[in-house]
Amino acid sequence: MANYLQLSKELQEKIKNDIAEDNKPKIAFENSKAIRRDNKKDFNTIWRPSFTRDIDKIMHSAFYNRYADKTQVFSFYKNDDITRRALHVQLVSRIARNIGQVLGLNLDLIEAIALGHDLGHTPFGHAGEDFLKELYLNNTGRYFNHNVHSVRVLDGIFPYNISLQTLDGILCHNGEFELKEYRPSGLNDFQSFDAMLEQAYFDETSIKKMIPATLEGCVVRVCDMIAYIGKDRQDAFRAKLISSDAIFNQGSLGKRNAEIINNLVVNIIENSYGKDYIKLDEEYYTQLKLSKNQNYEVIYKNPEVREKYNKSIRPMFEQIYQKLFSDLKNNWKKSVVFKHHIGFVDNIRKGLNYKAPYQEEEPNQIVVDYIASMTDDYFIDLYDYLFPEGQYKVDYVSYFNDL
Repeated sequence: MANYLQLSKELQEKIKNDIAEDNKPKIAFENSKAIRRDNKKDFNTIWRPSFTRDIDKIMHSAFYNRYADKTQVFSFYKNDDITRRALHVQLVSRIARNIGQVLGLNLDLIEAIALGHDLGHTPFGHAGEDFLKELYLNNTGRYFNHNVHSVRVLDGIFPYNISLQTLDGILCHNGEFELKEYRPSGLNDFQSFDAMLEQAYFDETSIKKMIPATLEGCVVRVCDMIAYIGKDRQDAFRAKLISSDAIFNQGSLGKRNAEIINNLVVNIIENSYGKDYIKLDEEYYTQLKLSKNQNYEVIYKNPEVREKYNKSIRPMFEQIYQKLFSDLKNNWKKSVVFKHHIGFVDNIRKGLNYKAPYQEEEPNQIVVDYIASMTDDYFIDLYDYLFPEGQYKVDYVSYFNDL
């Protein structure tokens, strides 16, 4: 039986009174305090506040459309009811905005962080991220992580002049590392941010220590987990990877997506309203960790799923990486890496009045940028194009396998 937590009557009355008396907490990050690399552009106005500009920049950015065909968790299914990354970022935004609205936070900053937080994700989800990380590390000694690369997309590959606060929230969003309490770091300059970003390329453990600079960033970070825990279970059922949610322990969060979202949101509001931090109580924090661990054991580490990735997708990554790198080193201008990627990037950079030629960047970095930008379908088509006699194929579960 479903169990939906409600806010305490005391807090409900306090919030109602605060609204009536215009006494809601004044803790939102102010648009006027946004910091940009070029503060002479994209300044705050009445009709286009700073973080609204960031939202617009992200939604109109070069790779935003590609969310629609990137794996969230389940790659090998032709099933429009299984979540893709485009829906995930919208769910994170919606859940975080719901919390932020009650707490009195800046909803535009929340939305900008949420919509941009996975722009650097690879095709084929976290398996693809692991394969690209291995290749990048072996060739350069640097680590690839999707949160770091999301910043590179918006601030390096394409210099969109996104605010520090949005970029920081994206960098520090990593939803794999839960905390009971999130206290903003207060970081407020690009010099410190750039140092933190660069450290992540060489010291992967530093990502676990990153805390967003704003309350808005903190909310998005915890909502990344809230958005995927129940939804991934729902998708696992639709993909017939599991036959019932009965395999998951029943705890305070509930087992189903709607319960999990509601109960975590209510607990966060109950423990965070009027505070300068975001908090879960001990019970819900413990249950959040338990639920995430259950997902790992039942879904993400499923041997059948991992075998498919390792058998076909991993060697495809290796072959594509080596081929693109060779084409770059040989300066073969007819290669797809020039036609589809370098030319594409340079054309957009020209529109942003950015003169530095993209081709002059380190070749491994260009290959990584290109592969990370790909959708699942593009990646498969590229492999078939580059290796028409290639031995690796992906067998999708058809819409009609159950008939």
